[in-house]
Amino acid sequence: MGDGYLTYIQYGSSTMYLSTIMDLFNNEIVAYKMYNHQQTPLVTDTLKEALALRENPEGVIVHSVQGGVYIAYQELVKKSHLVSSMSRRSNCWDNAVIESFHSNIKSGEFQYVKFNSMHNIQVVEKVNVYIRYYNEDRILEKLGYLTPQEFGAQAA
Repeated sequence: MGDGYLTYIQYGSSTMYLSTIMDLFNNEIVAYKMYNHQQTPLVTDTLKEALALRENPEGVIVHSVQGGVYIAYQELVKKSHLVSSMSRRSNCWDNAVIESFHSNIKSGEFQYVKFNSMHNIQVVEKVNVYIRYYNEDRILEKLGYLTPQEFGAQAA
């Protein structure tokens, strides 16, 4: 299934946390959730969504970072018959692909927006729009100039 990771989006004095799971085969964002906290349900709900969308695949490698919110996540990975992969402590290179995506979403979608004037529903909608664009419209050289969804469909 891919790489699961958290990031935050600061707007005004508030923060939203974004949990994503990316399929590293085609760089498609399989599932994502946004909450106003970074507690365990944020990452477990994201994994549950990915499992439902991918019809409970077995034996798929799921990568995540280490951390307290990922304890129940790892239990769900095992229960779902997935293979766990975790980053080594203080090694950011293990997560380069998903960190690059999170960097792009912050700079691409929020670069010209006045964060102080936004409400959380607007932040969520901007993330929804960007992820749809990323999966359905943005071509990637490494995918033969196809979008993630086109590449995935072609491989199926």
